[in-house]
Amino acid sequence: MENIEKLSEIAKSIRRGIIEEVYNAMSGHPGGSLSIADILTVLYFNELNIDPKNPTWEDRDRFVLSKGHCSPALYSTLAHRGYFDIEYLKTFRNINSNLQGHPDMNKVPGVDMTTGSLGQGLSCANGMAIAGKLNNKKYRVYCLLGDGEIEEGQVWEAAMAANKYKLDNLCVIIDNNNLQIDGKIEEVMSSYPIDEKFKSFGFEVITIDGHNLKEIIEAFEKARQIKGKPTCIIAKTIKGKGVSFMENQVGWHGKAPNEEQYKLAIKELN
Repeated sequence: MENIEKLSEIAKSIRRGIIEEVYNAMSGHPGGSLSIADILTVLYFNELNIDPKNPTWEDRDRFVLSKGHCSPALYSTLAHRGYFDIEYLKTFRNINSNLQGHPDMNKVPGVDMTTGSLGQGLSCANGMAIAGKLNNKKYRVYCLLGDGEIEEGQVWEAAMAANKYKLDNLCVIIDNNNLQIDGKIEEVMSSYPIDEKFKSFGFEVITIDGHNLKEIIEAFEKARQIKGKPTCIIAKTIKGKGVSFMENQVGWHGKAPNEEQYKLAIKELN
C-alpha cells in the first residue's frame, strides 16, 4: 500500500495534469475532474489490480467513469500510472489526439468503457460484474457517477439490476460535490437523500470525505468485504478542489482558465 503522503503528492500531480489539459485545449471540465482526483489516486495507486503494460489483461479490475466529461481526471491518472506519456496530456481535445473530450476505450489504453452519455455507466459496469460472475473471475468493477448524473432514470434501473444479481463484485462511487452545470443539486432536481435511496435499492452504503485519502482507502477495503450485495460509496467532495478560485464555483463546471488563472492554479498545486 502506498503511504498517505506519497498518495497526496500523486493527487497533486494528477490535479496539475487536469489543469494542463483544460488550459491547453481551452475547453473541458475542470470542476468535477478536480473533485474526483483523490478518489482516482487511491483507486489507481492503491486499490485496483491492474497492469499498465497489459491494459487489456483479462483478470484486471475494471473502472467505469460514468460521468465521462470528467475525462481530464481519468487521463491524468492513467498517464501518471504509466499507461501513456504525461506530455501527451497537452494534446487533450486536439483534433488529432486520442484524448477526446469523453473517454474512448478503443483509442486510449487503460480506458475500460467509452462514456459520455450520462446515466449509462452503471449499466455497463453491471454487465462487466455479471460477466465476471459467470466466468468465475475474481476481478472487481468500480463505477464513478456524478451526483447530478444520478437524476437520470437509467441509473436506478441499473441499481435494481445490481441488487437483483447480488453484484458484490461491484462498487459504485458517487462524487457528491453538490453542484451540476445549472447550479446546486437540490435546486435543479434533488437526488437527496442519496444514501437512503441506495440503501432502499439493496446497496451497502458507506459515506466518506472524498478528499480524505485514509477514509477512501478504508471505504474500498470495507467494500471488498461485503458479500451478497453491491456497495455504494458516497464521497462528499468539493467541486474544483485544490484550486482556491475554482472551489465550490459552479461556473468552473465546464470552463478553461486563461493564462493568468492557469499560472495561479499551477502555483497553488505546487
